[in-house]
Amino acid sequence: MSDQLTPGVSASLTWVVAERHCTRRGDHDIFSTPNLVHLIEDAAIAALAPYLTAEQGSVGSKVEIAHVAPTLKGGTVTATATVTEVDRRRVAFSVVAEDGNGKVGTGTHERFVIDLGRFAAKLKELES
Repeated sequence: MSDQLTPGVSASLTWVVAERHCTRRGDHDIFSTPNLVHLIEDAAIAALAPYLTAEQGSVGSKVEIAHVAPTLKGGTVTATATVTEVDRRRVAFSVVAEDGNGKVGTGTHERFVIDLGRFAAKLKELES
């Protein structure tokens, strides 16, 4: 992991809310909370990507999200993950998601940088 990964580094990712991202409430298909978490995790992964070597990846370890407003199917949601702390392999993020009407989610997310080879070996052991 690059030493240049510091607080303030961020990335944003935008999804158009498709049926597969939705849950149904009454007559409406709305962006589901699990998919909000997925989008936020993907934004954090994107923020980390330029600072990792080809042999590294990351795994999520903690998510705390408030899903504060609905987004209808067909709407656009943008999640932004901003690094707030780097402690060895642990990277903490502040996260926010917005649609055309404003904020839909806020919270924090934490990821650990991993060695992909060692992680694959551990997964192989679990298969046995």
